Amino acid sequence: MKQIKILLDERHAEAMADLLMDAGVLSAGIEDADADSTDEKPLYGEPGLEPENCAWPRSIVALLVEDDFDLTTPLTVAAAALKTEMPEVLSVEELEDVDWVRVTQAQFPPTQVSDRLWIVPTWHDVPDDNAVNLRLDPGVAFGTGSHPTTHLCLKWLDENITERDTVLDYGCGTGILAIAAKLLGAQSVEGTDIDPLAVESARLNADANGVEARFELPADLPEGHYQTVIANILCNPLKLLAPALIARVAPGGRLVLSGILAHQAEELMAHYESLDPTLSMRLWQQEDDWVCLEGTRQG
Repeated sequence: MKQIKILLDERHAEAMADLLMDAGVLSAGIEDADADSTDEKPLYGEPGLEPENCAWPRSIVALLVEDDFDLTTPLTVAAAALKTEMPEVLSVEELEDVDWVRVTQAQFPPTQVSDRLWIVPTWHDVPDDNAVNLRLDPGVAFGTGSHPTTHLCLKWLDENITERDTVLDYGCGTGILAIAAKLLGAQSVEGTDIDPLAVESARLNADANGVEARFELPADLPEGHYQTVIANILCNPLKLLAPALIARVAPGGRLVLSGILAHQAEELMAHYESLDPTLSMRLWQQEDDWVCLEGTRQG
């Protein structure tokens, strides 16, 4: 098989991917061509202001095709149908014939968060029957607890959640943080994400772990405050979402933010404190280049 990457703008990326799938491409994924740079653009919006499409100003469409698949004609036809120029082909990579299921599974062994908390994919045996074991597989809403940002949030939950806590996981993805909070004893947990597939994935993961948790799209999330609001996204969308996140924190409650590089921490903390003088932010912990911030709202 081959992987071919082409460059498009946000107006044409999704439609091009759909047309090429219809023409025989095995899979098509869209990536931010400017990821991890100063030009990176968040797609997460406030409730009611979600992005209309899941593409970036400069989008890479990564295509998986059979070895004998000739992309030239399908690409020409699709470009003509969309009335756009032929996309630039960035790379063509031959892929080894491997068992991708086994390769993927090998990349995600059980993750130990603390003495009592493990994240365990379903294809692995539980390392410690006496621990709190959250069963979770990578899927359409990716997130298995291995990345430093998620790991930091899980550590915070493990050290701080009590049976009095009501928790909101904003940008929930797989639901890993909300589910972990419930397994660790939280009174109630809810989560929200702009991606309907993520919401469905989170619901399925909650059921698989036998926990009661509510996951909704932002527009369907009921009004209310929470003792703990946690958001593991990225710095830019966290800036955009600041008013919405702060508004959800109950008096005396806590705000936990991750997905933030260490050099971004001071600016982000200052931004949040400028919006609410009752909010006191601090750097909770750092792992590699990533940090987790904790805020407390005065009661």
